[in-house]
Amino acid sequence: MMDENKVNTVVEEDSNEKLKEVNKDLLVRLRRIEGQVKGIERMVEGNGCCRDILVQVSAVKAAMNKVGVIMFKNYANKCFTEDEKCIPVEKLDEIISTLLMFTK
Repeated sequence: MMDENKVNTVVEEDSNEKLKEVNKDLLVRLRRIEGQVKGIERMVEGNGCCRDILVQVSAVKAAMNKVGVIMFKNYANKCFTEDEKCIPVEKLDEIISTLLMFTK
């Protein structure tokens, strides 16, 4: 049977790995968005079709919303579950899914 210190260490290591994965995912998303924005710049400079530009702007907005949702979810999980008066995971999941629905 593991003692409490070992359990806490395992949980912290697992949490750190998840944080690294989330950060990596966010950076990949942000770089993709940066590429999309540069593409929009080129379209504008080249007098591209307004409709096509608006489609790309909409895609960037949606991608940024997704980044925001991931950040919010990470914040909520970290802040609300580490507190001694933490919110039950089921309620937290409900809050997050409601936010997701709202941002679509």
